[in-house]
Amino acid sequence: MNRRDFLKSGTLSLAGMALWPEALSAGRFPDTILGIQLYSVRDDMQKNPADTLQQLARIGYRYVEHAGYANRKFYGYTPKAFKQLLSQTGLSMPSGHVVLKPTDWDEARKTFTDDWKYTLEDAATVGQQFIISPWMDESLRNDYDRFMHFLDIMNRCGELCHQYHLQFGYHNHDFEFNTSLRGQRMYDLILQHTYPRLVAQQIDIGNMYGAGGRAQQILKEYPGRFLLMHVKDEIRTTHAGEMGEKYESCILGKGVIPVHQIVDEGRTIGGTRYFIVEQESYQGQTPLSCVAADYAVMKQWGY
Repeated sequence: MNRRDFLKSGTLSLAGMALWPEALSAGRFPDTILGIQLYSVRDDMQKNPADTLQQLARIGYRYVEHAGYANRKFYGYTPKAFKQLLSQTGLSMPSGHVVLKPTDWDEARKTFTDDWKYTLEDAATVGQQFIISPWMDESLRNDYDRFMHFLDIMNRCGELCHQYHLQFGYHNHDFEFNTSLRGQRMYDLILQHTYPRLVAQQIDIGNMYGAGGRAQQILKEYPGRFLLMHVKDEIRTTHAGEMGEKYESCILGKGVIPVHQIVDEGRTIGGTRYFIVEQESYQGQTPLSCVAADYAVMKQWGY
């Protein structure tokens, strides 16, 4: 299952946000966090979460980002149990992905549903600092008024998250760059109508590529807006890639995206402090060997 289908299945001044105190890395840029999105090793996490986390720790990762929350559990573990497992493995989880859906907002009562509040409670319990929604429901993408109303709901969610000592965030895919509403690119509408204090932006530099989005241009257009980044490279493929276009992710530095320049510009222009590696395709290699290679590349670059 590709990430698009996986997500569809349902499964401030940001400069003031403090980095985790233990986050200081041994790289040239000690004010940054290097992590791994666990969707990169999704099959391994499904089979044996504990062993997979141990292998990631042995590679050198100290921070993970989840994409496996369902029924108030993380990869089958209660929030407290998963936090304990992470601690035993020497890992922390500052961020995680859970889709904010239109149905999570009770329009009649003008408040969020209890289920969404439980989601925030569990994110706080497991130790997250960010809860990031990585999807925009398809029903919102061709209706300007509904879309703008949902952006207001996202801002309201940011306010609610602060009550749980969390920061809400949004993560892009490709459709934000090839969809327009009233002549405006969807991604521009998101950036222009969500407040940085309430909605952090996690820019995925690979997802946008096949739809014409170029991360370096976006970083320059919206400086300081991207506290988090999904670090990803892409290669051309003859089949439909992860976003349905002719690209799929690969080991960093092996593809067509100038990743090294982008992560540096994220740090110097975009305000990026959380660099989260994600690789969804593997070109015949194992996922763990790929994320080990990605880690080595990021360390070579000083992160």
